[in-house]
Amino acid sequence: MIKLSNTGKMPCRSWSLQAIDTCPASVGDDGELVDACKGCYATTGNYNFPNVKAPRIHNKEDWQREDWSADMIAELDNDRYFRWFDSGDVYHIKLAEKILEVCKATPWTRHWLPTRMHKFKKFRKVIDELNKLDNVVSRLSSDGVNGEIIDGVNTSTIIPYADTPTKASVCEAYKTDKTGKIWKDLEVEKLTAKEKVTASFGRCGSCRKCWAKDVPVVAYVAHGVRMKKVLRENNLISALQVA
Repeated sequence: MIKLSNTGKMPCRSWSLQAIDTCPASVGDDGELVDACKGCYATTGNYNFPNVKAPRIHNKEDWQREDWSADMIAELDNDRYFRWFDSGDVYHIKLAEKILEVCKATPWTRHWLPTRMHKFKKFRKVIDELNKLDNVVSRLSSDGVNGEIIDGVNTSTIIPYADTPTKASVCEAYKTDKTGKIWKDLEVEKLTAKEKVTASFGRCGSCRKCWAKDVPVVAYVAHGVRMKKVLRENNLISALQVA
């Protein structure tokens, strides 16, 4: 059975797996998690609830069915936009090949697939095939949290602050509220913690740059308690600053 996710931020459905457990590229040469993955949002908060974990655990087994690709294609019959992996990664080459099959068969759907698996040669070949499709953007994720931009047609990075100098197109979800309104940075800074919760920032709104082939690099503003800790460890934020 196909089990998709509906996250509050996203304008579309997604298919996901458990974070870290299915992210072999999250481990660096030193055997430790890379900085971007140390602060992974998909290991905290709502992602720890049993009802959120359940479909991700299910999906790790379910994709191995012979008729999974056909079922996914049928499921996406009316989807204009789709995201692969709001948590987890395309950890198995057979899964990558099946996703390629699904994307080829659903030209009406714009697919966005963020990944670190480009580090492995056999996966890079499939990722390159995905990016040849007009309806697919597979964004290669950088490992750092200081805004480094890696080589690739479409990539993504993490920046410490919204005003960090960068050549990337900055994701504005951090200041987009539940109504789709994009606030000015100074307006957000003046809000109390309670007001920020009420505004419910972290939404895509009308933005679709992650799915856009003509946007080479997207930069996501670091957020969350774990990510703030990583920034402090890298001297990118004061030890006195709170999360």
